[in-house]
Amino acid sequence: MNKKKVVKGFRKVFWGIGICFVAPVIIMQAFKNQGHPMYWLVLVIGLILLFLAIGLGFIGVSTLVGGLFGEKKKK
Repeated sequence: MNKKKVVKGFRKVFWGIGICFVAPVIIMQAFKNQGHPMYWLVLVIGLILLFLAIGLGFIGVSTLVGGLFGEKKKK
């Protein structure tokens, strides 16, 4: 078990979970204000945060599993 990788994986997962709560709120606010000139900017920022949250979740879980079970050995 690699403690540094486990901690790094937990950090990424927790950041991803935090962004998972923020991104839908931003997207919802964008859809509420469709007539506003900043609509597209807010919507794009919300979508970028949404994809970032998904990516951080996958990368974090991968790092966490790699830290717990060790890296794959190449032959």
